[in-house]
Amino acid sequence: MAVIARLEDVTMSYGQRVVLQNLSLDIVEGAITCVIGLSGAGKSTILRLLNGLRRPDSGRIYVKGQELGSLSDRELIELRRSIGFSFQFAALFDSLSVFENVALPLRENTTLGTDEIHKRVTHALESVGLAGAEEKLPAELSGGMVKRAGFARAIITNPDMVLYDEPTTGLDPIITHLLTDTILRLRNQLNGTAVVISHDLQSIFMMADYIAMLFEGAVIAYGSVDEIRASFNPIVQQFLQGSEVGPIPI
Repeated sequence: MAVIARLEDVTMSYGQRVVLQNLSLDIVEGAITCVIGLSGAGKSTILRLLNGLRRPDSGRIYVKGQELGSLSDRELIELRRSIGFSFQFAALFDSLSVFENVALPLRENTTLGTDEIHKRVTHALESVGLAGAEEKLPAELSGGMVKRAGFARAIITNPDMVLYDEPTTGLDPIITHLLTDTILRLRNQLNGTAVVISHDLQSIFMMADYIAMLFEGAVIAYGSVDEIRASFNPIVQQFLQGSEVGPIPI
């Protein structure tokens, strides 16, 4: 299996709080890797390390064969163009239409003309089921539509890897299923890689090729959906069952 990204013996702290400790994780190219764990376990930090928004205290991050710590600011910016990021709350600009929000990475990072930008944005919005919503403002969208607009912006540059931070948080089961299906379709459309941070186990079991579970700053279980479900690790089983009884302190 080809590896598109790797965290190698990574330690990361916020002040006195150690979030990741000697963590190693491979992201398989062309697969959907879902990262699960307790709140505050460092899941979202992994995404920010993968696209260079954060630097580890120690250890190395590799993306597409490049060690991020060795890159100049210009080289890091260039690499980020091949990585899409869907933020937890979409992070759309309230004053811009859906079309302009999605078009922004193309306007900022390419020399494409108006017609080509219009073509690509229209296609991206169609891909996430938002055809006809181009002129709406974010405030006029439902929660699920806001998330999908964020997806469209994340894929607009045809990235090799897309990072999704809590894509289904706070949404009803119908919209959650729709967004999960959208992530699967976008992965197939891009023929690319996805890393998904989520607490929604049903959604994860639908989309994941691989699951990594974090606990106390390290990956304690990694494998396919079936392998994680069958894990003998009592911490994994307590988390999957949502039980108060077990080794995880409540």
